[in-house]
Amino acid sequence: MPQTLRTTQWVPFPVELVFAFFANPANLPHLMPKWQQAKVESSRLIPPPPRPVAPDPALRFQSPAAGEGSEMEISFRPVPKLPFRVGWIARISEFTWNDHFCDKQLKGPFAVWNHCHYITSEVRDGVAGTLIVDDLEYDVPLGPLGRVADALFVRRQMESTFAYRQKRLEEILPVAQRQATRRN
Repeated sequence: MPQTLRTTQWVPFPVELVFAFFANPANLPHLMPKWQQAKVESSRLIPPPPRPVAPDPALRFQSPAAGEGSEMEISFRPVPKLPFRVGWIARISEFTWNDHFCDKQLKGPFAVWNHCHYITSEVRDGVAGTLIVDDLEYDVPLGPLGRVADALFVRRQMESTFAYRQKRLEEILPVAQRQATRRN
């Protein structure tokens, strides 16, 4: 039976920047803990529909984006200091600019993996920003043994990985915004 995990984070950056950052698969390794040594091994990007016109020309963030049907192969260490890597192939199953995209595991360590990233504008305390919601449905293989592994360490590791990602976003997004502003 699949498990679910939801995380939320608000950041004081425009939705166009946040979505463009997440939609570029090259940014994924920067959001994973260093000990995982995540790498994008290959990707077959299918261009998404044209970007919507930004309300402000300074919000035209230009970066590659993985549209619906794109596939990425990544590898990472599943446990610190293990000498082997795990491969993972994911496909983008839904994509709507500045709103959401979903990825589905085609091959990898989980029996089920469906992950949707919802990215929406939200004002908090008078500050315009973006709410990031991740909805994850997953299942660990091996039936009852997998459920025990999930209860003992898999879920905690995923929660820790998402917490790390949230911390990294607070460091990376200001730099991404400065770089995008210089290019415009």
